[in-house]
Amino acid sequence: MIGKTCGKELKVATMHEQLLKMEFGDAFIALPGGFSTPEEIFQIVSWTQLNIHTKPIGVLNVNRFFDGLLSFLDHVVEQKFIT
Repeated sequence: MIGKTCGKELKVATMHEQLLKMEFGDAFIALPGGFSTPEEIFQIVSWTQLNIHTKPIGVLNVNRFFDGLLSFLDHVVEQKFIT
């Protein structure tokens, strides 16, 4: 990490451990990443629908990285597949 860390930094060894530790955050911000990034976004959104948490969720859309995903989500809402 570069710069000052705000709050507590948790280091994990596996993706499974990361999902288990995410409950300790105050909010969720998705950064551009690899194959697991959309999975993690949908996991957190699913937790919201299941009332597991009510924390803010955001995506940092650097260089329009998430435009395709956001377009897909708009489409499935328009099709009334999700609300």
